[in-house]
Amino acid sequence: MQLKAENISKSIGGNPIFMKMNIEVLPGERVAVVGRNGCGKTTLFQLLAGVEQPDEGRVMKAKGVKVGYLHQIPDFPNETVYEVLYGAFAELIQMQTRLQKLEEQMTQEVTEKLLHQYGELQEQFMISGGYEMDAKISSVGNGLGIHPLMNSPFNDLSGGEKTKVMLAHIILQQPNILLLDEPTNHLDLAAIEWLENYINHFKGTVMMISHDRQFLNNVAQKVFEIEDGEIWMSLGNYDAYLRNKELKVEQQFAAYQEQQKKIQKIKESIRRLRQWANEATPPNPDLYRKAKVMEKMLERIELVRKPKNEKVMNLQLQAGNRAGKEVFELRDVTHGFVEEILFMDVHLSVYWQDRLAIVGNNGTGKSTLLKILLQQITPISGEVRQGSNVKIGYLAQQFDTLNPTARLIDAFRENVSLAESEARQVLAQFLFYGHDVFKRVRDLSGGEKMRLRLAQLMHQHCNALILDEPTNHLDIESREVLEETLEKFNGTIIAISHDRYFLQKIFTKVAWIENNSITVHNGPYNWAYEKQKEKWCE
Repeated sequence: MQLKAENISKSIGGNPIFMKMNIEVLPGERVAVVGRNGCGKTTLFQLLAGVEQPDEGRVMKAKGVKVGYLHQIPDFPNETVYEVLYGAFAELIQMQTRLQKLEEQMTQEVTEKLLHQYGELQEQFMISGGYEMDAKISSVGNGLGIHPLMNSPFNDLSGGEKTKVMLAHIILQQPNILLLDEPTNHLDLAAIEWLENYINHFKGTVMMISHDRQFLNNVAQKVFEIEDGEIWMSLGNYDAYLRNKELKVEQQFAAYQEQQKKIQKIKESIRRLRQWANEATPPNPDLYRKAKVMEKMLERIELVRKPKNEKVMNLQLQAGNRAGKEVFELRDVTHGFVEEILFMDVHLSVYWQDRLAIVGNNGTGKSTLLKILLQQITPISGEVRQGSNVKIGYLAQQFDTLNPTARLIDAFRENVSLAESEARQVLAQFLFYGHDVFKRVRDLSGGEKMRLRLAQLMHQHCNALILDEPTNHLDIESREVLEETLEKFNGTIIAISHDRYFLQKIFTKVAWIENNSITVHNGPYNWAYEKQKEKWCE
């Protein structure tokens, strides 16, 4: 046992999250924790990390185990990125300080005792990697793509950049157990692959919460599902979990139906015994007793729970009138900034009903390319043409267009002409019920804001969708609904995404931005990735 939760119970605001839950994680395991939003995944990690304490039960760790927990971002008001990362070596820095003090003492007087202390401490410092701190920072920084930020003030970074830095900070601490809550959020494809490789070679234990299905397939060996305060374990990766879950639900439903038949038979037997007892002359007490015995037997039956049909959002996108054959065209487009060109001499044609994914590392200009297509940005040079009868539905990565002080229902109706009663019916299809519709936009989670924008898109009758990271903030169930909807959409789709599962499932054409140029691959993502790798090897 490396990490164990024994009979833990936890309530938040009077609402029970877990009741008598038990978990055991063995050394070296790679465990994914899945479940619908709000089921308690993050609460579980807070308990395992010791950030929160259970109301009942206990969390136990093996002796000497150090836990690294990626969660909320702390404040480092006066530190650069390098200083934040360097702070991960707190013990080594203390040893280094002691070495420097001993060196100062030895400039005044050299004794055998001082030399012995210095020699022992220096050996310990070397064995612990004291002379490799900068090399480790450089290695992790390059892998996560944060090396150019080393001299930047930490507090000036974006949310995604801060997440990368904190992930690097935790990795540099070399914990025995990694607890990673949504580690791939804000990571580009290169950083995700680096993290997968790191996890697969990590000698300790890893537990992760993620909505990135390809990431879970590549690293998870076991899946814990949390549902209704209970935990269920499936061996294998995410795809194996889906197969095991389907089998479990089938077996549970069959057991439920069988038990219901048995219960109905017992109830019918009780009814008949009572009827016969009443009809007997005189009334038969033996039949009453038998009925009573069967009633007690019925009360003692442990009921099999009927599998629930979880509610998912109801998204339906129908393209309006079709556009012309050529929806967008870029000719000799070059764009960038004073110090950096993003891409040069780009030629790109997007045709009616194309499924085009725009792929590349962070900072290569993917969102800028979308804004050029939308004619929100004018390129430095080149020509941008939009085809005839194109009606665009644009889903931005940020939610800047939403008024933060507006109520959800009012924000929805800004772009959709519906009466309030009809609007509430539509919002219910996107899992906004009752008083949810009166929440202020500023109080919505990222997933709720994304569902609100998708609800608006559904009623705008677009024939071309331009989507910037559409799966960000969505849970796995909502991602699956979005994928199913996009597969049925009969218009044109252009999207940026780092979700490889989503990319492979939906898109048949990939525009890869790298080294200031765009390479178009006419094929699905996995094929395009292999073709791009061939270019790297040239």
